[in-house]
Amino acid sequence: MLSRTADHLFWMSRYTERAENTARMLNVGYETSLLPQSTAKAQEGWMGLLSISELIPAYTARHGAVTRDGVLDFMVRDGNNPSSIVSCLRGARENARAVRGALTTEVWETQNQTWLELHRQLEGSAFERDPGQFFEWVKYRSHLSRGVTLGTMLQDEAFHFLRLGTFLERADNTARLLDVKFHAVKSDFHGVVTGREPEADFYHWSAILRSVSAFEVYRKVYRDVITPERVADLLILRRDMPRSLHASLREVVDNLALVSNGHSAETERRAGRLLADLQYGRIDEILTTGLHAFLTQFLDRVNDLGAGIGRDFLVAAPNG
Repeated sequence: MLSRTADHLFWMSRYTERAENTARMLNVGYETSLLPQSTAKAQEGWMGLLSISELIPAYTARHGAVTRDGVLDFMVRDGNNPSSIVSCLRGARENARAVRGALTTEVWETQNQTWLELHRQLEGSAFERDPGQFFEWVKYRSHLSRGVTLGTMLQDEAFHFLRLGTFLERADNTARLLDVKFHAVKSDFHGVVTGREPEADFYHWSAILRSVSAFEVYRKVYRDVITPERVADLLILRRDMPRSLHASLREVVDNLALVSNGHSAETERRAGRLLADLQYGRIDEILTTGLHAFLTQFLDRVNDLGAGIGRDFLVAAPNG
């Protein structure tokens, strides 16, 4: 497959997944902001959300003070912010258009219709009245795109590059979502709940579970109260949890093997090693190190994997 085609497919699926995960992250921030709390505490939460996405300098340059409405506008509507939902869905549609011949009609029409409908969703004051409804719409369109891809695409190299982009992005975003709390309160979590706000803590972790569609799954698996340790265990180490780091890396490794070429051995080795760390890891060992420390290292390694995939597959080899 031409590296240019692989590149468009990879980024089409990454941008679609990124839009969905940005919606999930913003929904956590929005739900948490509705809890009874001081203005300073609410601002702390929105600062954390910008910090985890490394967007504080870009935000303050455009909006100044951090407010709920400012962050939502910046992360949803701002076409100059490359991480906004509008920018992600535009990027997904542009990449899809560039490789229409490699996609089924249904896959292309789903991507195109999402982009066309996005503007209607953001017209008027509907978004301001109920941001949650818009975030659900973004998630629904992403689910639809993934389902149509699975249901209509030939499972060839094009399909595997789409899957590779999806799961690499999902691993990155699930890790960031788990780390939002650190960026809000600037203290690592070692398995012991500290502070005087256990209720707020409970609602925060509940919101995270809901944001990755895992609230019911958590109840089914643990049949007990929500604790940060178990939430971390579910979203990091459980292979049977679809949005966990373990499940995402398993898909990355499997799809890498299916598109393997003469340049990719080192990238495959690094992916396999990261998967092994998750496969044989224990949550108590992770928490001894510190949840934030573990997630920071994980994000660095996922970023390194993305660079390796770009080098091995998405940039033309010297001899073509």
